Amino acid sequence: MPRFNLRKLLGDWQSYLLIIVGSVITAISINMFLVPNKIAPGGVSGIATVLYYLFGFPVGTTMLVLNIPLFILGIRHLGGVFGVKTLFSTVVLSVVVDLTTFLPVLTREPLLASIYGGIIMGAGLGLVFRSGATTGGTDLAAKIIHKFIPFLTLGQLLLAVDFTVIVFAAVVFKDYDLALYAIVTLFVSSQVIDGLLEGVNFAKAVFIISNKSKFIAERIMKDLDRGVTGLDGTGMYTGQDKTVLMCVLRRPEIPVLKSIVREIDKNAFIILTDVREVLGEGFKTYE
Repeated sequence: MPRFNLRKLLGDWQSYLLIIVGSVITAISINMFLVPNKIAPGGVSGIATVLYYLFGFPVGTTMLVLNIPLFILGIRHLGGVFGVKTLFSTVVLSVVVDLTTFLPVLTREPLLASIYGGIIMGAGLGLVFRSGATTGGTDLAAKIIHKFIPFLTLGQLLLAVDFTVIVFAAVVFKDYDLALYAIVTLFVSSQVIDGLLEGVNFAKAVFIISNKSKFIAERIMKDLDRGVTGLDGTGMYTGQDKTVLMCVLRRPEIPVLKSIVREIDKNAFIILTDVREVLGEGFKTYE
């Protein structure tokens, strides 16, 4: 019989501290910007916002009550345990939301509230996600629905669930402008979450196909002080073997690179693609 390992179950305390901080930040967004302006950007918090104005139910308590059946259904249909962290984050967020209702409302302008609310909510949820937890809600609902409708992706289902909540809020409040503000909040928060999870140290990956790869690589290493990797490639039309150069640069360095390639080989083929985060020498160090 396996021994019960409490330390393994709980993980490191720093992640739980991160969940608490993220929950507080998310609660600030909900109580200072979103709920006072009737902005319901999808999710369980969006449903809780609508029920608050309909029946006066506390937002945090409503979020917790709505999440309980989702956890039960998740365990029943998906199998396994969703983790102590997710349960912890769900409870903490619900409690903190109700404990911070005293916070002042900073703006009654819906557009400003949707933007600032989205930024702050994205920051809070991003910290929770970085800890390895989620807040349950529509993420879990989408996974449960995916069990029965597998031909739709989780992303599509999550979008559908959030969109349904937004439409529901617009119908209840009889104000379709609020739906547009909620979509703004949803978009802004998702961008902030992506930035926290994937990094904001944007760069460009460059692929160069040329018959003069050696000379181009030498100039890149000399003029830009960037490493270059040569990949073996074959032109399927000509059947010729070529060295494909791969290099990661910062955006301001791209014009210099283009100038180098144009000077050496005007017939070279250049492919530029966005890179969200780069770890290693010359860029961001490993955490």
